Amino acid sequence: MAFNPASRQLLAIKASLFALALVPLARMAYLTASGQLVEPLEFITRGTGDWVLYMLCITLALTPLRRLTGWNWLVKLRRMAGLFTFFYGCLHFLTFLWFDHFFDLAEMFRDVIKRPFITVGFIAFVLLIPLAVTSTNGMIKRLGGKRWQWLHRLIYLIAPLAILHFWWMKAGKNNFTEPLITGAIVAVLLGLRVVWSRQKAAAAARA
Repeated sequence: MAFNPASRQLLAIKASLFALALVPLARMAYLTASGQLVEPLEFITRGTGDWVLYMLCITLALTPLRRLTGWNWLVKLRRMAGLFTFFYGCLHFLTFLWFDHFFDLAEMFRDVIKRPFITVGFIAFVLLIPLAVTSTNGMIKRLGGKRWQWLHRLIYLIAPLAILHFWWMKAGKNNFTEPLITGAIVAVLLGLRVVWSRQKAAAAARA
């Protein structure tokens, strides 16, 4: 039997997701402020980058989970998860701009062009911006449903770019375990969409 939460239950679920999504930031702030970190700048940079990927995976997982469980209400969590992906992306970019370049935009762009792993990460972040800007109901109405859907399919490009950024970053230390695990999760989540899209196209052709 499908679980269909009442309005108050759904509100509680959203509030819980919101609070849980802020826990990593609170932990980073606490460890930094308490002086428990040997290299706090690297910890914050790595931590915010990791949580971009985690929130991206959660965002991508909601639609397959909805289809497999029949819990249609899960779609109502997708916007929040996507915005937290952008939120941690902003923090990750801010640490790069602040700690690495002290807000020197010219120097930052030279670094973006010079180092491929930063290039793909920067592209992924820039592509997240229009998705965040158009996440409101008002923007959906202005763009129209179909155009909005086509725009938000950029997530299928952003996800591989984020994995590539993570892979190249870890390649410098010959540590491929985390990129392989995260890449496999993203591949499965995107692969399910390809399978379902083909099934839908085949059913339409038969009809």
